[in-house]
Amino acid sequence: MMSLNCSVYNITCLYLINSLYLHNNCLNYFKFIRNDTDALPMPGGKGLKKEIGLKSLIVIGMSSAVATAIFFSPLEMSAVAGPGSMFSWLLGMFFYITISITFIELSQNYPEAGGPSRYSIYSHGAVTNLINAMADLVWYIFIPPIEAFATLEGLSFIFPSLLSNGVPTIEGAIVGVLIMLAYIPFNYYGVKTFAKVTSVFGTIKYIVYILPAFLLLFVYYNPANLTAYNGILPFGVSGVFAALPYAMFAFGGARVIADLAEEVKNKAYLIYALIITVVTEGIIYLFFNFVFLTNLDWSKVGVTAGNWGELSHVQGNPFIVLASDHDAQIALILLLIAGIVGPFLTGYVYMGAGARVLFASARSGFVGKKMLELHEKYAIPYWALIVFAVVGSAIAFLFAPVPSIYGLISDATVAGYIGFATNPVALMVLRKQGATKYKVPGGSIIAPIAFVATGLVVFWSGWPAVPYSVLIIAAVSGVLGVINKVKEGLAESLWYIGYIAFLTFMTYIGSDGALNLISYDMSTIIVALVSLLVFYPLGIVQGLKQRNFEVHKEAASNLESEEEKQKRSRKDVSLLYMRDAPTTFGKEGRKGYVSPIHSIKISVI
Repeated sequence: MMSLNCSVYNITCLYLINSLYLHNNCLNYFKFIRNDTDALPMPGGKGLKKEIGLKSLIVIGMSSAVATAIFFSPLEMSAVAGPGSMFSWLLGMFFYITISITFIELSQNYPEAGGPSRYSIYSHGAVTNLINAMADLVWYIFIPPIEAFATLEGLSFIFPSLLSNGVPTIEGAIVGVLIMLAYIPFNYYGVKTFAKVTSVFGTIKYIVYILPAFLLLFVYYNPANLTAYNGILPFGVSGVFAALPYAMFAFGGARVIADLAEEVKNKAYLIYALIITVVTEGIIYLFFNFVFLTNLDWSKVGVTAGNWGELSHVQGNPFIVLASDHDAQIALILLLIAGIVGPFLTGYVYMGAGARVLFASARSGFVGKKMLELHEKYAIPYWALIVFAVVGSAIAFLFAPVPSIYGLISDATVAGYIGFATNPVALMVLRKQGATKYKVPGGSIIAPIAFVATGLVVFWSGWPAVPYSVLIIAAVSGVLGVINKVKEGLAESLWYIGYIAFLTFMTYIGSDGALNLISYDMSTIIVALVSLLVFYPLGIVQGLKQRNFEVHKEAASNLESEEEKQKRSRKDVSLLYMRDAPTTFGKEGRKGYVSPIHSIKISVI
């Protein structure tokens, strides 16, 4: 069986990677546009350093993707879906593969720091991108505090005074802030050091994650839990859907790879890393969910046998609870290490990637220019890192009274997938503009699936998580929009604003909303159909009709191809080229011809 599983895994990864990498003579493409030396130069000629190799990128992706959710999601998912949570993981893996494929195409054409928070500015303009970027920032700003709380859960087994009835005490809240601040040094000393340290700790992390899971199965194994209590789907298909947001929260960590695109030695690595990360994390999450279900001894966790819903009342790290209840000392020690160190590793990776999103927002002109400043020696956006850490620390302290970690997970998931929703639409709009050199095979089929998936994840996150997240996004976007006078592309943003309003409304009237007017299954069908037939095509139609060459706040900080660099060095003339050379609109663009700024028509959003 293990051999068969390995074969399926290898075939899946190789098929996806080869089909994406070799499509459209991709090898020639990589030679043609933006070699590894290309970067987005900052004022003064300095830019982010390309120092992340393939192995490090995969470990970084896995370190962010397989994190707190590996311990907490199986319990909460089983509470709403029972053994059906296994199907939630499978559906989640399929959904996120489609989303990650949109990341692949967009990141190959726009290999920027915080890229997923920038793609929509090229397809729909500043207003759409402002909302998109703020949703991404809410996602990122919530994750490090979540990981800090997860570390507290592990520490509380040794220091009980950190928690009281599952809630951080004042002492616990202070420790949470200190954990947040401790993330800074791991990101401060350059991306090369960050990659090396994460590669070492990430490898160790997986050993202390996976080994105790196997040990738990040897200590206690009860496969009857999979079928004995109202079958494998005790809550029906609705339960599978209700559990899915917790799975999608887990899979969402893979986007860190796309956010580090500008610092990768070869952007082709993004293809390998994204596919390998998503498929591998899916298999690991399935395994941990299986371990939880079959290792569950109802009496020892104080829950009536077969009462899946009561599992949500279990406090603390559920795997540590299981190991303690079964007196599995070696597994307990390893899980305590994993429960403390693992979330810490994920927390600092997310903080680093979140700083890149803040950096990207500064490029778009939504936050202060200070966020663009790079460290003289380490070439990292150090102001963005510091601001991100301070805001995250404040959230960690203020949200300490939240009764459980799951509330923050729901809010973060909603914000993250509202942000992800722009990418499939941006992919299609940029293709229509003629701006896309690298195209994934079947992208026109994958994009609508990915778009519907993001909408369903938001809807399934339920009430009140959706309105809470939407209010936060709206408030931040509104304030920054007024301060920075963001109004370009307002007409092109109406589909996105309408879509967020639609999802919020459906959550409000759905079976788990305030009104409970429509059944859960019918609400799901309505969300899927309206997403696919109304908002997806509307988003494409409302996209910018030609290439968006907006200069933003850093006109001189544009990406150049090798062809441009040679031309500029020969002429000794200060020519300013617009974003994403060598592609332009029209036949000349498809041939790789690049026009200087004075000879092209500029579309300003």
